[in-house]
Amino acid sequence: MARCLNKVMIIGHLGRDPEMRFTPTGKSVSSFSVACNRSWKSKNGERHTETDWFNVVAWGDLAEISKQYLSKGSMVYVEGRLQIREWVDSNGNPQKSVEIVARDIMLMDSKNKNIQNDTEEFEDFPF
Repeated sequence: MARCLNKVMIIGHLGRDPEMRFTPTGKSVSSFSVACNRSWKSKNGERHTETDWFNVVAWGDLAEISKQYLSKGSMVYVEGRLQIREWVDSNGNPQKSVEIVARDIMLMDSKNKNIQNDTEEFEDFPF
């Protein structure tokens, strides 16, 4: 059986402060968005910039540390896996979102702190 790999790495700026909440069992989870800019020049020399936005979710200790150290505008490196969530909204319409479940976060601003998630939920992933 072939091994699979679900690994994402992004570097960008936080679009908002992390929002932290707790599951009914008391586990902490934080979420925030990260903007990654791409720039290029067209054939006629015109410069273009495009921004991709990524939703990031951090669990447990990583969530609490993220809430403590990250803020809107911070430059971060995020490593984790992609997760697709599907649900039906209050109007009965199916919805889908893609988010990054963080395993490692590195603050790339002046403090340069490395935040790593060593929880058991990631033991099955080859990274």
